[in-house]
Amino acid sequence: MRSITLTAIEGIPMVNAGDDLVRLLADGIDRSELRPQDRDILVVCQKIISKAEGRVVNLGDIEPSEFAKNLAKRWEKDPRAVELVLRQTSRIVRNDRGVIIVETGPGWVCANAGVDESNSLSDDRAILLPVDPDASAARIRAGLMKRYGADMAVLVTDTFGRPWRDGLTEICLGIAGMNPILDLRGTTDLGGRELHHTVVAVADELAAAAGLLMEKAAGVPAVLVRGYTYQPFDGSAKVLIRPAEADLFR
Repeated sequence: MRSITLTAIEGIPMVNAGDDLVRLLADGIDRSELRPQDRDILVVCQKIISKAEGRVVNLGDIEPSEFAKNLAKRWEKDPRAVELVLRQTSRIVRNDRGVIIVETGPGWVCANAGVDESNSLSDDRAILLPVDPDASAARIRAGLMKRYGADMAVLVTDTFGRPWRDGLTEICLGIAGMNPILDLRGTTDLGGRELHHTVVAVADELAAAAGLLMEKAAGVPAVLVRGYTYQPFDGSAKVLIRPAEADLFR
């Protein structure tokens, strides 16, 4: 019988800039009495990575532009927070009803450029996305492989909204060791018909499944996934971003 198991990695302390994230994650894995194996996947929420990499900003240090002040006044927002969002933005996709949907420098389209004030442990601090989530995933993977000798993959996740769907879900921002997509084009369905368009975002599916154990107030920043057979991969999670020429809503 095929099965996939997900195990919450608990007991990881609050992370601060400069902390050895590999050690903290590995210590948590050890406390869970798991021994990482080849083909395991460690799903890690971006927030602890951002904290360890110093991607935390004091809003008191932000001087908002006139543009940010005008946007903030219109929607009764903190102009410093709006300015911080704009600094992470390469393109404003939509700005309406108090929601700013933007494209970030790496190409992710999301609300507020991923800037998050929740779980920052201060009313005047905000957490930014990692500069390079793929590189972050690769560093964690290399450290865990050195410690355990297991060829495993690492996913970095964040919580995103979705067009046409209510509610939030976890998606994959960074990856190391596995292909984030499963391309089924050229294969056949149960009836023998050839598939021409089916490309599955397996990394997003795994991220969403792990998110069930990473609740906001649970203090669980990582989940070990075992049992999913993935394709080895040396590329980037950015392959999940739809190319501009194929984006009918751009």
